[in-house]
Amino acid sequence: MKTIGLLGGMSWESSADYYRLINETIKAELGGLHSAKCILFSVDFQEIERYQFSNQWDKSAELLAEACLSLEKVGADYIVICTNTMHKVAEVIQQKISIPILHIAKVTATELKHHKIKKVGLLGTKFTMEEHFYKQVIEDNEIDVIIPEQSDRERISKIIYEELCLGKTTDISKQFYLEVINQLSQRGAEGVILGCTEIGMLIAQSDTTVPLFDTTKIHAVQAALTSLEK
Repeated sequence: MKTIGLLGGMSWESSADYYRLINETIKAELGGLHSAKCILFSVDFQEIERYQFSNQWDKSAELLAEACLSLEKVGADYIVICTNTMHKVAEVIQQKISIPILHIAKVTATELKHHKIKKVGLLGTKFTMEEHFYKQVIEDNEIDVIIPEQSDRERISKIIYEELCLGKTTDISKQFYLEVINQLSQRGAEGVILGCTEIGMLIAQSDTTVPLFDTTKIHAVQAALTSLEK
């Protein structure tokens, strides 16, 4: 079994979900008392958030690259960045380490193709929804990506930072997200990517008939399966 290097803390709530999902997958695959071999480096999200909103992505990249180097030095075979947004600096991090990064958008694109999705809606932070670093990976797999209207994007992102990353969920926010999902479906989305690792705290497949692709679950399950590859 390979050793997974988890880069977490962004936020720690979703990092805890990664740990649970990875170990549930290993148990399902191997049975008995098996659990995942993994190493967690959990950063201070307050520092990362400050760099995000001050457009200092180079500083966040340097900080995360150092964390990944630490994971590599103590035996990680590959890196799992437990957040969608910080894949904005994944290429920079990859240049500074010698072990691979299991890219969240790439494994999500594979899952979308498995379900024959040709047009998908994307929810996430404003960085993930509006910039190209994430959408381009999906679009490179011949899948069209649509995003909510600007005012909705602002509210979606605000809920992530001010509620979900603090472990808070409200019925008002849940209803708003479901309305946005329905709007994306009406615009032709065959499914919706929950492109922030905290959104699964608020929305579940049982809440809507629109197919949802929870990136936390997709990424964590693939991280576990990758550890079992020979």
